[in-house]
Amino acid sequence: MVFRRRALMRGAMVGGVAYAAGRSGANSRNREEEQQQQIADLQAQQAQMQAQQYAPPPPPPQQPAPPPVSQQSMLEQLTELKKLLDAGVLTQAEFDIQKTKILQSM
Repeated sequence: MVFRRRALMRGAMVGGVAYAAGRSGANSRNREEEQQQQIADLQAQQAQMQAQQYAPPPPPPQQPAPPPVSQQSMLEQLTELKKLLDAGVLTQAEFDIQKTKILQSM
């Protein structure tokens, strides 16, 4: 009987050691897979941040074109400018600049 107990104990010891070794290997693989997943996540975040960092800036908003000036309002503006020139409020250079702006807005 003593021999039988030893055989059972030896079998239990071998089985227990094998179980512990298998479990330890499985835990190691799980930890390694988790680390690999974390590394992949961090690399994806870095790539996304770099893509955002090097993305071209959005184009500036375009200003709407000024509404077309009618002939009547142009004439009114030019006569007003002439009155200001005659009154001495504007110099001839200022008058010429404003007149050019009005005529170009056509």
